[in-house]
Amino acid sequence: MAFRPLPALLGTRAERLAEPLPSRGARVVAYVLLFLLGAVVSVFGAFVQTLWSPLGLLIAMVGTMAVFYGGLRVTGTKLGAGVPMAGWFIVLMVLLAPRAEGDLVLAAGVTSYLYLFLGAVGGVVCATLPTRSGFGFGAGPVEPRRPVRDGHA
Repeated sequence: MAFRPLPALLGTRAERLAEPLPSRGARVVAYVLLFLLGAVVSVFGAFVQTLWSPLGLLIAMVGTMAVFYGGLRVTGTKLGAGVPMAGWFIVLMVLLAPRAEGDLVLAAGVTSYLYLFLGAVGGVVCATLPTRSGFGFGAGPVEPRRPVRDGHA
């Protein structure tokens, strides 16, 4: 067997689709935790990308993408990537607002804009990857449609 560290971590499409879905209750708990984790990563990334520029941007993006992709893999649903992205985005909107003192957490700058843009694009990419379920809460795998022939199903 050949050594494949990255594909083994990400898995092939067939391997990902063959994994069993967690129970509905476990997924609901995971969604709540992923929302909170997305919010925490948002705060962490906002400060790290500014403090240690440009390496901080890389660290913040790796953490952000890990949460989005991890949510997808843990839950097996597209909602698993979308929920932490929602938490990440909501907190960033609060951090973008100027305070009464005039302070900003995310100031206008190249790294701040890259963090916002790359995080949003990465979240959308993770949310569009193939999953074990076509539905948000993972009602089950989607059966492929059979072609209709001669007007008969």
